[in-house]
Amino acid sequence: MPDRAGPRVYSIAAHRGFADALVAGLVPRYAQGELGLARLTLLLPSRRAVRTVTEAFVRHSGESETPGMLLPRMAVAGDLDLDETLGPLLDPLGAADIPPAADPMRRWLRLAHYLREVEGDEAGKGAALLRRAWELGSTMDRLLVEGIAPIDLMAERVIGIVGDLAGHWTDNTRAFLKVQQHWIAELAERGQIDAPERRNRLFEHAAKRWRAEPPQHPIVAAGVTSASPALAKMLRVVSELPGGSVILPDLDLALDAGVWDELGTAGNPVEPDDPPFGRSDAVTHPQYHLKLLLNRMGIARGEVQPWHRSGHGAAPPERSKVISNLFLPPRASSVWVDLPAEKRRLSGVRLMESAHPGEEAQAIAVMIREALETPERRVALITPNRGLAGRVVAHLERWGIEADDTAGRPLPQTAAGRLLLLLAELVAEQGAPVPLIALLTHPLAGSGEGRARWLENARRLDLALRGPRPGAGLAPIAVLAEEARLGEWWASVADMLAPLFAFGEAEPLEVLLGAFSEIAETLCGDALWIGPDGRALSAFVEELRGAASAAGTVLDPRELHAVLRDAMDRVSVRPPWGGHPRVSIYGLLEARMSRADLVICGGLVEGTWPASPSQDSLLPPAVLRALGVPGGDFRIGLAAHDLAAALGAPEVVLSWAQRDEGGPVIPSRFVLRVKAMLGDQAARHVESEALRLARRLDEAAKVAPHPRPQPMPDAEQRKVDISVTGLDRLRGDPYQFYASSILGLRTLDALDAEPSAAWKGEIAHRILELWHKSGEPRGGLHAIAEQVLDEANAHPLMRALWWPRLAAALDTFDAMIADQKGQGREVLCVEAWGDMRYRDVRIHGRADRIDRKADGTLAVVDYKSGGPPRPLQVKEGFALQLGLIAMIAEQGGFKGVEGEASGFEYWSLAKKPRTDDFGYAVEPVTDDPKKQEKMVLREEFLDETEAFLNDALDKWILGTEPFTARLNPELASYADYDQLMRLDEWITTLGGSGEDAA
Repeated sequence: MPDRAGPRVYSIAAHRGFADALVAGLVPRYAQGELGLARLTLLLPSRRAVRTVTEAFVRHSGESETPGMLLPRMAVAGDLDLDETLGPLLDPLGAADIPPAADPMRRWLRLAHYLREVEGDEAGKGAALLRRAWELGSTMDRLLVEGIAPIDLMAERVIGIVGDLAGHWTDNTRAFLKVQQHWIAELAERGQIDAPERRNRLFEHAAKRWRAEPPQHPIVAAGVTSASPALAKMLRVVSELPGGSVILPDLDLALDAGVWDELGTAGNPVEPDDPPFGRSDAVTHPQYHLKLLLNRMGIARGEVQPWHRSGHGAAPPERSKVISNLFLPPRASSVWVDLPAEKRRLSGVRLMESAHPGEEAQAIAVMIREALETPERRVALITPNRGLAGRVVAHLERWGIEADDTAGRPLPQTAAGRLLLLLAELVAEQGAPVPLIALLTHPLAGSGEGRARWLENARRLDLALRGPRPGAGLAPIAVLAEEARLGEWWASVADMLAPLFAFGEAEPLEVLLGAFSEIAETLCGDALWIGPDGRALSAFVEELRGAASAAGTVLDPRELHAVLRDAMDRVSVRPPWGGHPRVSIYGLLEARMSRADLVICGGLVEGTWPASPSQDSLLPPAVLRALGVPGGDFRIGLAAHDLAAALGAPEVVLSWAQRDEGGPVIPSRFVLRVKAMLGDQAARHVESEALRLARRLDEAAKVAPHPRPQPMPDAEQRKVDISVTGLDRLRGDPYQFYASSILGLRTLDALDAEPSAAWKGEIAHRILELWHKSGEPRGGLHAIAEQVLDEANAHPLMRALWWPRLAAALDTFDAMIADQKGQGREVLCVEAWGDMRYRDVRIHGRADRIDRKADGTLAVVDYKSGGPPRPLQVKEGFALQLGLIAMIAEQGGFKGVEGEASGFEYWSLAKKPRTDDFGYAVEPVTDDPKKQEKMVLREEFLDETEAFLNDALDKWILGTEPFTARLNPELASYADYDQLMRLDEWITTLGGSGEDAA
């Protein structure tokens, strides 16, 4: 390739494979002599690209006749999206006259300060204010990258546009201009400039220096596609240097001239007063950003020459033409109708549609595993979906394949980052159980020799905290820890965490970060800072502390969690070098210039690939268009170019799922284009084998349906105590009695659980117990109820919804008890425990209340937070609690209670049937013989209770009956043990009689 006059710009077609084709062409051109190649300087877009090109040189050297070579110098232009800095070639010591760049973290915090100053309380506070400040800084960077000075925002055309917009756009634009002016003044005072502006000046400095004194050795810019004006001008200079050239990836030189024109003005308006980007510009086309770059370089597409070398893994040449047809803009795509089959054929490209992301990840892992069976075959997964990438990495571990996701993971998803966030969340939630237990059982917490003991204590505390949330802070937890015999251990943990809860409502962010870091280190030791995530967290904290100290940022400690979450999400932790040498997992940015024999493009759904375009919230689209800033749709074109490059591989699989975690999704517009262009050929491109194998991986051998459980414990195991509520469960569903009373199994409430009916019942019992102990003063129930709800730290929403019903029911009880007292009724005991021996079996339980009536007999009362059992349920022997308590009372089982029982009452807090009143009392027995078909007679109630008790003892406790699951399936029952009895596997086999259908 001899040098020619004018700019030397080349394009490597998509089917050739950029990195390998680049090396295949550079070596014969620049490798004259032993040091020829070493004198070459390669200007690459990112450090990832340096690694990719280095690997390509290694592959080329291994197959050449003279293995081994001195690599060229590789300089990094610095990818803005990867937050990379410029290499020393572009940021030399000779550029000392260019002011240093301001710290982006400090700028973020200072912009929040100025935003608050400009807008006052309307700017928000805490995390919301800092989020807006970050968006404002991002908008400033977009303007600076495009070379737009602040004064350009004051241009007449911009002011005119703003004046015609809606009020909120006008207000936002004014706020942006004011904050920007404050920041510019601060920069001038400190002698600094923003990082994008410094980058632009360095590009201009390099271009000026190289134009005045061309370097002695050649410079080649390869794969740099950023279209910023300053970089474009520098690339123009590089293309004209002696021995220099610019090599672009996937510029479509065969695209019809009319289609090229249809892409739009792309920064080169026809009239001087026209905006740089027209309304009809096809910014979503994969060639648009390359046209923009060429226009800003001042180079026509006809001046670009094809790069005739191919590298390893090149696809058939016709692939590039098909890719070009695939992405034709709207009007030009009408030619699809007349395209012959050979120009629509994507041989080597397969389409895979999965049911859900889990299946997609499994199938991708299967394809990667299969590809590795072929020696030297390389495979790459490209996806912007980090969740999908993580799943694939996990699935590959099944076969011992370590695959690194080179796009990295957000810092909050790493162990070290998560721990710091848990500390902040603990403060934000005021010591809530969920973040507390997550913190104490974190893999890094309590590390060292005492880790096992630490986890044992943490799990015991977990059990103690089950149920509704305790009070705010650490003190209520100490009470529960003491009850669980964890007082000494919890005291040490509380001492460690106490400084977090000692802060005021506004503290310096620097102080907060220091305190949280110290406590995190105390909790985890040096293990917190070890590994890539620990080092990334350490750098993040120190950078933010320094910026916060300089910016003077003050923050509510409860807001720190949201602030850290936003800031840490912007930090990616990339793995060190390593992993399987033939497996690569990339994000879209990392995949550029890379190539493999099999490329799998995963997560091809709308909103992911391409991502949903985000509209700037500060400057209106019309203003950005007038200034010459590409809109949000511009990134769709970049995503399309990434896919076009991937489609150039020899074998490609386009993969997507029908739904995600939230619901059904739409396949990517790129997938729909592929299907539309393939037409009736699409069915031949479907990948089904990988899906079939993925599904078979999880298929287990068929097993017979689980039979209805009928456990048969021996006589010794059967003889257990029976509670007054347990008899109902024994007769209604013997298996549940077996699980709870014989096996001793208990269901666990969730941490921070919603108040259940049982919890409400306990609250009601506690209220009435305290009221009784205080002498049952008239009107005192409300005050006691408020006290109990405060002590239980009832959730505000639940309290607001439940309190009117509770208060109304308590008023009913207050009036009812006062009336009973007037009739001579006397309270004997409240919340009293008692028991009796019956046929050598202990029957025990708690009486909610037992009164002595005026006639000297006893009245047994049972409180219900909901509706009481139906009278027929009592008659049939499935609600025997009142009868058993009466039997215990008559046998002297309750201290201070003696006599015969004649009253059996349910006091319900629920709404009284057929009324609007809450709270009522009802008896499930009757004195009217005419009603005995549906209700048990009062005089027979205790005899029938005893008969049902004897029947249960004869069958199950003292007998040999199996404890059959759901013996009475039509009876409303507890569901605590449904999973244990595997109910769903056999319940449909039951007949109406409750017996097996067989």
